[in-house]
Amino acid sequence: MTSVALRPVRSIAARLAAMFALAALVVLSLLGYVLDRELAAVLRRQQMAQLDTKFEDIEYVLKRLRTPEQWQRIHAKLDALTPPDRSTEYWILSSDAQIRYGSPPDEVEAFAAGGARVGELRIGGRAEPMMVRSASFPADALHGALRFAVGVDSASYAHTRRAFRSVLVGSVSAGVALFAALGYLITHLGLVPLRRLSHEAQALSPSALSQRLVVARLPGELCDLAQSFNGALDRLEAAYAQLESFNADVAHELRTPLTNLIGETQVALSRERSMAHLVDVLQSNLEDLERLRSIVNDMLFLARANQGERPQHLRRASLAGEVERAVDFLDFLLEEAGVTVRVQGDAEAPIERALFGRAVTNLLHNAIRHAPAQAQILVEVSSAGGQARVAVSNPGPTISPEHLGRLFDRFYRVDAARSSGDGASHGLGLAIVKAVAAMHGGTVFAESRDGITTIGLSVATV
Repeated sequence: MTSVALRPVRSIAARLAAMFALAALVVLSLLGYVLDRELAAVLRRQQMAQLDTKFEDIEYVLKRLRTPEQWQRIHAKLDALTPPDRSTEYWILSSDAQIRYGSPPDEVEAFAAGGARVGELRIGGRAEPMMVRSASFPADALHGALRFAVGVDSASYAHTRRAFRSVLVGSVSAGVALFAALGYLITHLGLVPLRRLSHEAQALSPSALSQRLVVARLPGELCDLAQSFNGALDRLEAAYAQLESFNADVAHELRTPLTNLIGETQVALSRERSMAHLVDVLQSNLEDLERLRSIVNDMLFLARANQGERPQHLRRASLAGEVERAVDFLDFLLEEAGVTVRVQGDAEAPIERALFGRAVTNLLHNAIRHAPAQAQILVEVSSAGGQARVAVSNPGPTISPEHLGRLFDRFYRVDAARSSGDGASHGLGLAIVKAVAAMHGGTVFAESRDGITTIGLSVATV
């Protein structure tokens, strides 16, 4: 099936530029909101200061009026103070026509009736409200009770605020666009090492498995990524080498019995043979076929284990009891090799008995093949730290440390020290032990010193 390269929805540079723009929008919007509120407060204070100044000037005069001629002068002054656009208006409300000034709307009449107060009023068809301040003057010997009100239109202040908001919105928009552009440019330049790293990764080839990414010239943030990638390449190279070695070992292990089968069959068919001779040939071929089947079954088991297969029927059991069962199963082989087995200690753990028995049998079979005649094999069963251990020790030649770590590799043999030369093993027994241990949440171990070799496995006790 042909793979289709999917185009990325959005580049990292574009995404980071969008994030820069969003952050700029949030910050500038908050800043603009604060400035707008502060401007509104300043404008209101100015409007109130203007209103208070106009009101107090006339209030001072009203408190000192004594004659009708003075009322005429105050009316003239109010006419002079009222601008043509009527952005400021004055009203004197009184029952005395000589004192009364202006034509106060109903809203002002109702507002001034409440005495001394300040507030915003929507008057007539004005687009913006007026800020109005009123006060009451009691009657005295010279005039009756009156009320005085001054109104200042808010249109100029509202216009100033709208103009400021327009500039603010434009500035924020331009700032966000600038932040996005600069963010994209900075990110694009900052991602140059990443693009270089990507090009190096694309240049890697299966034909040059030893090739690695150059870490020295990368920034610190990418060093860990490159080193992790190089580590993965190291593991891949090791796995590839192991796979090649495994394929060669498989070919070698299968070639020998196949060659025997073909050779013996060709010889048997080369001329007339007696029935007894043909039976001998078939028996020999059957042994080789059994060996082939054993190799294939073991390889299939290891493949399933590598794919994560887990035991299906875990039951808590005595490990020493399972070891005794394996010893009984190998009784004939023990007698033939002239060795004995001693089981020491015990522990319980949840195991699948068939798998665990297979692993213990492989360990015992390995010890039997490499122990000298009349030797005793010691099997120690113990438990500590949530793990139960089964250690199988046998006397024999000491294995060098460089070989111990590879004893559980497939088809690996230490020919000088561990190969018996009997052809009974195809090199998968300890690999199966390792797989069984992993399936039970445990590990394997091996040590060899002073003529005693100990190989074993551990399983989880919970």
